[in-house]
Formats: sequence, C-alpha cells, structure tokens
Amino acid sequence: MKNPIRILISLATLSAGSIALQAQPAVKLVVVDMAKVFDSHYKSEEANVKFRDAEQKAQEQAEELRKQGQILVDEYKELAEQAKSTLLTPEARTKAEADMAKKYEEIQRKQADVQNFVQNTQRSLQQRIGSHRDLLLEEISKLVVEVAKKHGATLALDKSGPSVFRIPVVLYADAAYDITEEVIIEENKDRPAPTAPATTAAPATTTPAAPTQFTVPNATAKPATPTPAPTTKK
Repeated sequence: MKNPIRILISLATLSAGSIALQAQPAVKLVVVDMAKVFDSHYKSEEANVKFRDAEQKAQEQAEELRKQGQILVDEYKELAEQAKSTLLTPEARTKAEADMAKKYEEIQRKQADVQNFVQNTQRSLQQRIGSHRDLLLEEISKLVVEVAKKHGATLALDKSGPSVFRIPVVLYADAAYDITEEVIIEENKDRPAPTAPATTAAPATTTPAAPTQFTVPNATAKPATPTPAPTTKK
C-alpha cells in the first residue's frame, strides 16, 4: 500500500509544480540605448549650452588672471635689468634687487590665484554636470519603465554600455524589441518652442585654455602651492 501512496504524492507534486510554472507570465524583453536617449533629451542640449557658456567665461577669467601675471613678470624683468645696470648707483641696484624679490613673491601669489581659480572652477562645473546627469537619468529611467510597460515587457535592458569584458551587454536584439526611438519621442514631446536658431553644443570639457604658470627668468624659487579649496559636503 505504501508504494501506490508514494506514487500518488509524487504525481500530485509534479502536477502542482507544472501548474505553478504555467501560471508565471512569459518573459518579454525590450532594449533601450540609454546613452542615446540621454544625449537626445532636449534638457541635455539646453544644459550643454549652459555648461559650455560657463566654461567659456571661466576660460576668459583665467586668461585675464594670466595676463595680470604676465604684467608682473614683465615688471620683474625690468627690475632685473636695473639690478644689473652699471649706470645705476650701488644703492639703486640694491633697491632694484629688493624690489625684484617683492615682485617675485607677488608673481607667486598671482600664480596661486590662477591655479586655485582653475581648480575651483573645474570642481564646481563637474559637480553641476554630475548633478544634472543624475537627475536626468532618474527621470529617463522612469520614462523607460512606462514605455516598457506599454509594450507588456517584463524586463528592460540597457544596451549602451559594455560589460566587465568590455563588450556590449546586449550582443544582439531584434529592432522590434528596441524602444529607444519611442522613448526619445516621448521625452521630447513637451520640448519648449525654440526662441532662437537651434545650435548643438558639445559637452563641457572643464579644461582651462590658459596656462596656470608664468615663466619667470633667472628665478630659482619653487612655484607657489595653491591653497586647498574647502571640501563641499554633499
């Protein structure tokens, strides 16, 4: 009697498992190129214009500081010529040498000002770019979920990035399962009407155009060390 009972229990267990498997919804995948979606968002284009404008202004300010530093260098050169001139009295040459030392210290301070300005500007711009990226990606991710659900998808994969092996995460996807263009259309449906001819701005590089050091002839002192900027708590 034991064997028939065991057989009935086994059959009941297999039957229950089969019913449970049949009750689970079939997996339906969709893929999306998040990098393309991000770059195609009108908010990304607007932000790039602002970031490039901020970067350009920072470069102009850095260049102005560099010009001020170069003026100091030229004054230093003039004092150096005076210190070597045999036409001046020993007292005058001694005074020129003392003025040279003061001028060099002034150059060092100006150089530190330029370096601090460039570092602080880069840090600030990078933080702004990072905050914009994080907020926009959060918004886009929610939109991707909405579009994926419209397609009855149970799983959405990002095909833009590489895997740990530096190969695409999604090696192949039928175009019918790609919702990238649909998401792009959806995210730009509320795009404000342009008030001026549209221009595509490249992302900010946060790289200063102006050099941050001045060449001082016949100077042996080490370059000034910029004052560390206070750490901004997030």
